[in-house]
Amino acid sequence: MPSSSPSTTAATTTVSPALDTSGPATTSPHAYDAGLLLLRLVLGLTMAAHGSQKLFGWFGGGGIDGTGQFFTMSGYPAGDAMAVVAGLTETLGGLALAVGLLTPLAAAAIVGTMVNAIAVTWGGGFFAPKGSEYELLLTAGAASLALTGPGRYAVDRFLPVLRAHRLAYGAAAVAVGLVTAGVILLLRK
Repeated sequence: MPSSSPSTTAATTTVSPALDTSGPATTSPHAYDAGLLLLRLVLGLTMAAHGSQKLFGWFGGGGIDGTGQFFTMSGYPAGDAMAVVAGLTETLGGLALAVGLLTPLAAAAIVGTMVNAIAVTWGGGFFAPKGSEYELLLTAGAASLALTGPGRYAVDRFLPVLRAHRLAYGAAAVAVGLVTAGVILLLRK
């Protein structure tokens, strides 16, 4: 008669979930949120620093007078006014992006500003120091954040309208940034 002892019963094999490669790979949603936070912080604070160069002359910037002269030489009318607009847009848009406040609009502000920067640097080729690669990278990063949303670690998470980010919000914001940049470029000589 067969014995029912544990030594003669069929052994069952279990596979640890960490070693199971049969299903689709999954990533923690917190990993995405941490990545978006890092991107927002670096991009936003970089833009805020550039804006403070224009507004206050910090970090070796020209301040409103020096930046205004640059805008005038680049063909923009009312160079000082353009310096203030660009400085405020970069500073406020960058800080809002860093903390994740009104992220689609903050990203749109950066997209619009950077499209103008690309137009100014376009003739210098692609690579730095005279090229447009840096400006293109900042523009793409801002547009990406507008489309993806800020992630969980953002002030937008506490705003009812923006709590659940929608692709349409981001696409509309990028369109606003591009249209605004186009209007400003039409003013350029």
